[in-house]
Amino acid sequence: MTAWPIALLLVTPFNPSLFTQDSCLSSVYYGSYQQGSATFSVLRPDPNCLDTWASQALAPSAHIAEPTKDIQQLVWLEEEAVSYPLKSQTRSFSNEFESFLDTLSAHDPARSNAGDAPLQEVMVDTNSEGVYEVLYRSPKAALLSVDHELAAFIDTLLPRFWKSTLLPPAPIPYVPVPHSSVRHAEEVLANLKFDPVIASIVGNISIPQLTNDIRFLTGEDGKSGIVSRHSFSPGARTAAAWLKDRFEETGATCELKPFLYGFAPNIVCRYDAVVKTTATVLFSAHYDSRGSFGNLGAPGADDDGSGTVALLSIARTIKRKGIKFLSNVELVAFAGEEQGLLGSRAYSRKRVAELYFLWYSLFPGELRAANANLTVMVQADMLAYREPGEPPQLGLPDLIGSPVVTQLVANVSAIYSPELRVGFTPVGSRLSSWDA
Repeated sequence: MTAWPIALLLVTPFNPSLFTQDSCLSSVYYGSYQQGSATFSVLRPDPNCLDTWASQALAPSAHIAEPTKDIQQLVWLEEEAVSYPLKSQTRSFSNEFESFLDTLSAHDPARSNAGDAPLQEVMVDTNSEGVYEVLYRSPKAALLSVDHELAAFIDTLLPRFWKSTLLPPAPIPYVPVPHSSVRHAEEVLANLKFDPVIASIVGNISIPQLTNDIRFLTGEDGKSGIVSRHSFSPGARTAAAWLKDRFEETGATCELKPFLYGFAPNIVCRYDAVVKTTATVLFSAHYDSRGSFGNLGAPGADDDGSGTVALLSIARTIKRKGIKFLSNVELVAFAGEEQGLLGSRAYSRKRVAELYFLWYSLFPGELRAANANLTVMVQADMLAYREPGEPPQLGLPDLIGSPVVTQLVANVSAIYSPELRVGFTPVGSRLSSWDA
């Protein structure tokens, strides 16, 4: 038997066989995360479990980390999937990584301010001992244990085209999507055809209104006063109140839903079905944003102001066209996305743990509490960017979510927006899949 140390982390390619009923790994799962086009799972097995599993099925690319310090907040870092013209403007993840660690070492969490502040880096000379430990590293991703206080603001320190995700403080269940849950989507996909009524609804969306809305959220109109929509900033709360008012003007019933101490709330808006049903269709975006390189200004026009104003345009079209639904429809704008899908996790889970101070939220997950039958969920993320000279494109996730629903969205796009070139990308859904 191999003599493993007591504290262990396993980073291994995702495989459903990890979570079979008789697998000791099924109870020590901390989520799956992107590494380029591949998906890796993070687990914290005890030595006996790891010894048994390693002797049977250790993948060649699996990595076993042996922390030398107490594990604090686990943070997954990854290079985002972006087009080559954008990627060529920056250094690679590998080349940028050491500079990023220097930034962490020199950063003083006590002086960090994610609010509407001057656009400057907050750098001081501090002792880096205990601030972080690198547990896993590849050319496209890394896993760190980071001081809890620093983890709350790590997204503001990231280089361009990096993404951070805070791992949960305790194991989470792996819940595959059962076939029964996608049967209705399969039926819709099989019978999908052009509908002139739907075409008229699509054509009713106002581009000038979209422009006005995004200018308010970014502060470009000079009226909102928003400099940043970071989840801890006053600008995010200004945006939340404004969005709630705009959604309610369309006839939706809306609530600002707090989920973690210090964060701006989720904005949950609902149009009830005209028949009695628990069936729910969800369209979502995240309205929070972040700066890069310690830059505290975060207008977030593309990521994800564009998706947020798209939700608002759907709401306004519902009002103008007098649309009624046979399923409940929810439009949800999440906060806490840039810190690791925290708002969507609170929305989907029964109970969420406060990641930074290990307190517990008093707010139950919206989907579980409502016993909602979620038929389809579509997340609108970064809709505004297009490289000059390229045709309009729609990128759909090829690794996360239901392939049936992904294909349904692709086919709907081909029918009603044929100018879009539809492709697939390893960038996944922004709704937390931890317990959805």
